[in-house]
Amino acid sequence: MKTNKTWRLPPPEKMSSGLTWFPVVRVGRVVPFGYEQDPSDQDILLPVTEELEALEIAKNHLKQYSYRDVAIWLSEQTGRSISHVGLMKRVKLERKRKTDAENALYYAQRYKEAEAKARRLQEKRIFAVEASRTESSSGDSGFSSG
Repeated sequence: MKTNKTWRLPPPEKMSSGLTWFPVVRVGRVVPFGYEQDPSDQDILLPVTEELEALEIAKNHLKQYSYRDVAIWLSEQTGRSISHVGLMKRVKLERKRKTDAENALYYAQRYKEAEAKARRLQEKRIFAVEASRTESSSGDSGFSSG
């Protein structure tokens, strides 16, 4: 069921999030949204701050609007076109990378805790073995001479 309503996204707000954008190495044929090719080196992509900040704002708009509407808004604000499918792939990839990084940190912490427990158990076991050796080697053979 179609409606005749038009949805207008709010105007972009100035984003001073303090995020720092770094150059990245080019791994594919297509230059991703928010980056441009370095004129002196074809293998380096330089960040375009305005596009990347607009992309961060667009991610917040995805909570209320469709990918298609946000992609149109993002293209109008930055002057660089991005399709709704391209936007969806970009957001999905960033979410996956964030989740993978969080999981890696979580498992690293768990492994560190498990290693500490294993060391404590091993120290107790070695202490118990050494204590039993010293008891048996103290001259007590276990036989009563009487």
